[in-house]
Amino acid sequence: MPKQPNILWIVTTQWRAQACGYAGDANARTPWVDALASEAVNFAQAVTPHPLGPQARAALLTGQLCPENGVSSYWDALPVYQEVKNGSGAAGAGGRRPPLQLGRTVAHALGDRGYATAWFGKWHLAPRDRSAPFVGETHARQIVPAERRGGFALWEGFEGGFLLNDPWLHGTRLAEPRRFKGYQADVLVQRAADWLREPHGAPVFCVVSLEAPHPPYHAPVPHVQEARPAEIKLRANVPLGGDVEKKAREELAGYYAHIEATDRAVGRLLAEIDLSETIVVFTSVHGDMHGSHGMFRKAWPHEESVRVPLLIRGLRAENQGRRDDAPVSLVDLSHMAVNWAAGREWVCKRDSAPISMPSATEIPLQCPHAWRGFRSARHKVVVRCEADGREVPWLFFDLERDPLELRNLADEPAHAGEMRELMRWI
Repeated sequence: MPKQPNILWIVTTQWRAQACGYAGDANARTPWVDALASEAVNFAQAVTPHPLGPQARAALLTGQLCPENGVSSYWDALPVYQEVKNGSGAAGAGGRRPPLQLGRTVAHALGDRGYATAWFGKWHLAPRDRSAPFVGETHARQIVPAERRGGFALWEGFEGGFLLNDPWLHGTRLAEPRRFKGYQADVLVQRAADWLREPHGAPVFCVVSLEAPHPPYHAPVPHVQEARPAEIKLRANVPLGGDVEKKAREELAGYYAHIEATDRAVGRLLAEIDLSETIVVFTSVHGDMHGSHGMFRKAWPHEESVRVPLLIRGLRAENQGRRDDAPVSLVDLSHMAVNWAAGREWVCKRDSAPISMPSATEIPLQCPHAWRGFRSARHKVVVRCEADGREVPWLFFDLERDPLELRNLADEPAHAGEMRELMRWI
């Protein structure tokens, strides 16, 4: 590995781990991502630490779990970083380390190490108007102040709005929001590719943050034909014969169309830039239930919500096409990047990955509970947080024997002792 490789993150939204051709999903037309998987390490057990957008993004960028990073609820903004001049994290008086510096991100860390840093796309970490519609121009045209852009030297994006076509962009080079015609992912990857091709005189760290395949699932998709709902192959944990099946089929038809279009955009980006000294990371901030267990959307502890694709195309030939079952989480990616910048490999030393929703959400269809737990390749254990502060056993799955989570062992007295023992890991 070169001492300071270029680092490119491609971060999608709501693309669950199961919805890739290389993962065996017959619905997914993902030739470009499949090709990337053949050249990358596939972290096949990867999870989001918090399966809801702002919390997942805060953990991804800071390398710290919520709420310790300052973000607890959907509406919390990432704190503004206030640099502490005390030796950049070195041990202080008495050998004590300084307190966590809220708002410090991977962009700050890599900028300190000589990187040119850039962000393109969805942010979702600034203060937002709760009264505004989730979908529309209010959040899409909202100005994110420079001090709230996470330390990226170049920032060009939007707070939210879920406009999958004709996005509004503003930032370092665009003082006021400007609308760009085209499919959002195509617009963003082209602007990122143009920046990556510029001479920088330094290694680069670039994040391309795409809203697709997040709803609205039936937003127009250029040059892609939606499958007929009846043709969609459902996961075996989706109840059949009723409204859940009907809704799942209709939404998945649009979902897979946006996955195809996003895959095409990813391929276009990778084809237009020099990858010879670049580490490429492809992932998503969370998944979507799409009818599994009768549920929709995210914030749930189930596999369809917490499992995300994670492909890392590095510079070592022996890692190409390798599967890795380490319990890696999005919260690890910042630490990986800092290690790569120092010329070191990052190794996962945990036996499991923490997963949680630190606060309940009132957003329709999302999980209405706060909860916390852990997931390993073998087990998932989750406790639900009650309003009175109690934590009660909620979910316990043997994922090796029951990957679809059809049998909740937390409901079976015979497994109560085993669950109590595993709860000590939380």
